[in-house]
Amino acid sequence: MEEIRSGLYRIEVPLPKSPLKAVNSYVIMGQDRNLVIDTGMNRPECYNSLTAGLEELNVDLERTDFFITHVHADHMGLVSELATDNSVVYFNYPDMELMRADIWERMGAFAAKSGFPLEELRQALEKHPGNRYSPSRLVEFTHLQEGDILQAERYSFKCLETPGHTPGSICLYEPAEKILLTGDHILGDITPNISLWVEGYNPLGWYFDSLDKVSQLDVSLVLPGHRSLFSNLQGRIRELKEHHRQRLEEIKELLSEEEIDAYQLASRMDWDIEASSWAEFPIIQRWFATGEAMAHLKYLEEQGELESFIVSEDGQKTRFRLRK
Repeated sequence: MEEIRSGLYRIEVPLPKSPLKAVNSYVIMGQDRNLVIDTGMNRPECYNSLTAGLEELNVDLERTDFFITHVHADHMGLVSELATDNSVVYFNYPDMELMRADIWERMGAFAAKSGFPLEELRQALEKHPGNRYSPSRLVEFTHLQEGDILQAERYSFKCLETPGHTPGSICLYEPAEKILLTGDHILGDITPNISLWVEGYNPLGWYFDSLDKVSQLDVSLVLPGHRSLFSNLQGRIRELKEHHRQRLEEIKELLSEEEIDAYQLASRMDWDIEASSWAEFPIIQRWFATGEAMAHLKYLEEQGELESFIVSEDGQKTRFRLRK
């Protein structure tokens, strides 16, 4: 645990066996109310680590509210275990819509159309952290949106809607302190996963727009959801844009060879993972890779650079080809 600014602390909550290593949970101590920003997964290792940090700070959960940056389990999983009847839990509406009971069926159907083999798909859904480590119950949310102000002791955070990593991702900007709390929208040491797993979204297009949006801010300190704090916001945004530009070029090059589905495409792309072949990828990493491939394919389709078509003889799978 470390104090970042007066009354503002970071607790690194471990994520066992995850390449993310840990999630940053931020705590703002106040005279009347405290605020916890993101919590970690709903599993004992996360609970023990976070509660130990909160106890060290003498946080009274009966006087503590929560802000969840986005829907993923490593950020909201423990809110059901920590929030009391006196807690206000701030969240966003688009991501709450993704918590519908049929979401895993929708994602599974979309994955099958994207070429995910059915046996691997069953394993991926069973092992998905969002399926295993999400909140144990639905809590009552107070919805925040663009422009809302979240006051936490001396910090006055402005809510910025930054869809891309998830449809409802919200960043918090404190203009007086020049602090930007980004969740997984912008990370300093690793690249946020931009995936597509349900119909009707263009997450990479949204992500580019959201990067442009926050690039205009006067920021001296970025508080990300994972890994190190950093200061060069504009430089990091340029790096992230270049990363995705290279990804798009890689995909177009692969599609110049043949018409393929998202799963096949992901198996041929270059990934920064310790595996000598696609067959050695952990099943959940194949899931994330295929979702990222799908997001880039959707972006190129929206840009008019490629087109999708259904292959009925291949089980109604969606394939892609470059437009001629």
